[in-house]
Amino acid sequence: MNRERGRTITVGETMATASATRPGPLRHAGLLELSTAGAESTVAIGLTRLGHDCTYLTRVGDDELGRLVVTTLRGEGLDLVARVDESRRTGLMLREQRTSGRVRGEYWRAGSAASALSTGDVDALDFDGVSLVHVTGITLALSPSCAGAVERLVARAREVNATVSLDVNHRDGLWSRADAATALSRVVASCDIVFASADEVELLGVTTAEELLEQGPSVVAVTDGGGVATVTTAAGTVEATPPAVTLVDPLGAGDAFVVGYLSGHLDGLAVEDALARAVSVAAVGVSTRGDWEGLPRRDELRPGSRGRLTADEP
Repeated sequence: MNRERGRTITVGETMATASATRPGPLRHAGLLELSTAGAESTVAIGLTRLGHDCTYLTRVGDDELGRLVVTTLRGEGLDLVARVDESRRTGLMLREQRTSGRVRGEYWRAGSAASALSTGDVDALDFDGVSLVHVTGITLALSPSCAGAVERLVARAREVNATVSLDVNHRDGLWSRADAATALSRVVASCDIVFASADEVELLGVTTAEELLEQGPSVVAVTDGGGVATVTTAAGTVEATPPAVTLVDPLGAGDAFVVGYLSGHLDGLAVEDALARAVSVAAVGVSTRGDWEGLPRRDELRPGSRGRLTADEP
């Protein structure tokens, strides 16, 4: 596989986050820390840190939380396209930590600025030199206009012969399983790489990764909540077990896995080596607080190590 020397484009919602500084119910937290979170922006940050060019499209409100999102993402060096919506608010997530390794999020995102993302936003993007497009089921679920934006992005990717990656990332609170299955199936047929949990594979109407390959993708990566991860292609299935780490914050683990695998793909690594990088990056992600804050940088990848992190990392 040759290294893809092009840009990645992804689209989605980045919310401001207010996280309790100590374990326990949010009402007793006392102090909250502000940050940001979003599946696609975590992938964009992670790929940028690993040396890949990445464009991220979103919408924010004309408010302090929106300015927090913009400042944070631009500070990470990615190519940010943020439309400011003066009529809608930036989404917000409240996070509480009940026990070590158990974090709960409460979302205030209905009618948010990002839920108004549209095909027009996608059409305004520059697709010159794009080799990879990444989308998730979360943005598909936010609103009809968001679903249209995702489908248009995938269609544009096909026009420029870019690889299309989909993280199913199903959220019960956003839509029903029936609605999710219908919308996701349309996108899966145009995808090259699909990331899913074992439960999400069944959501797509099949029971195995091999069956999912028959719907169109050439690569299906399945994760199992910190256990063995597998990647299935026409050549067979490879698996990897993540290194042992102290679990601090499980939110964002799947996104970190996607970062590692897509980075390996963009670097032209063999499937098993891209998978090795994926589980290593995910292990770092869950061993630090926040969705993206602890993601590794390029100089933390050891040459010749099949994509794994340096010895002083998990």
